[in-house]
Amino acid sequence: MLLAILAVCIVPAGTAHARFAFWPPYGFWWGDRPPSWHKHQHRHAKPELAKKEQAQEASNGPLQIIISIADQRISVYDNGALIARSSVSTGIPGHPTPLGVFSVISKQRWHRSNIYSDAPMPYMQRITWSGIALHAGVLPGHPASHGCIRLKNDFAIRLWHLTRRGARVIIAPNDIRPVEIANPRLFQKPKAASGPTEPQAATADNATLTAAAAHPPPTPNAETQQVTDVQAPGPNRLEAAPRKVLPISVFVSRKLGKLFVRQGFTPLFDSPVQIQDPEQPLGTHVFTVMGAQNEDAGFRWTVMSMPEKPPRTPEASKRRKPGKQSVEPTPAVSSPDKGNAALDRIEIPQDVIERISERLTPGSSLIVSDYGLGEETGKDTDFIVVMQ
Repeated sequence: MLLAILAVCIVPAGTAHARFAFWPPYGFWWGDRPPSWHKHQHRHAKPELAKKEQAQEASNGPLQIIISIADQRISVYDNGALIARSSVSTGIPGHPTPLGVFSVISKQRWHRSNIYSDAPMPYMQRITWSGIALHAGVLPGHPASHGCIRLKNDFAIRLWHLTRRGARVIIAPNDIRPVEIANPRLFQKPKAASGPTEPQAATADNATLTAAAAHPPPTPNAETQQVTDVQAPGPNRLEAAPRKVLPISVFVSRKLGKLFVRQGFTPLFDSPVQIQDPEQPLGTHVFTVMGAQNEDAGFRWTVMSMPEKPPRTPEASKRRKPGKQSVEPTPAVSSPDKGNAALDRIEIPQDVIERISERLTPGSSLIVSDYGLGEETGKDTDFIVVMQ
């Protein structure tokens, strides 16, 4: 009888440990997907089941990845909703992690640094060609890298399977989050061209993510291929996998007084713009198309406005209650006011607005900044804004 009672008491404790022991301090997933890290931790789980779970994981909309230097934390938003959060370790003072607006430009499951003595960088997601990336690594609880963003191993794996090239990455001094914004100066799809093509594009996007996770190409650097190259397997793959329309990116620079447009990392065109009070700063803002709420409504937009002040120290971000229990910091209350103020000062020629609007799809973005084109912006990149 005593042994039976002990067994009942021990099993739940062991199960709880198996589920939660590997979660990072901020680590959790929610939303439409169940908390799925623990599904991959059972020792007797079959590899086929793990592969199916990874293949089923796909975003519901545009992904936005935010790293807060002060909080040493990463937050992942899917279609504007927070779905994941975890601890990170960013660059030390001598090798700081750059602040700014980036995107995933290449991915490798296994990579070694060509700068720092072949240091391992598993589940690497590169955001600059000069060597900054997100990857699995050791997290000592404070900044410790040479500029990269180190992630918990389990988190790095999940994130690697969830993202694709072009996923937006924002590195901010303090935590920020996307908020919805409505402004008549934001681009909208022309009503005459907005029929069934938009849902089809979104469906193709999710199908492509699933196919990429379920059937990765065999080449060592296969993860760096364009998303448009992924096709369904089988003899009828050309008919089964319609070509996906890639989102566009628009960059408005106060410094240059110009607007630039890219699609799938490829430059399309640029145009002069008029900015009221050009000597006054606009700030740096990232506007993103979230998709239409219904067929008759226009696209929904979100905005994230970058704080310009220097980051708090990681120690200052940890508030404590009586009893010395640390409290997880929460993002500052966000508002679309700064984004609206910046948009209201920008005049874009009507013909340029029309050219951009007809290419608009969910995931498209508009970046407004006081800075010019960063040196990192180039071949096979989206616009990269490094905030000096």
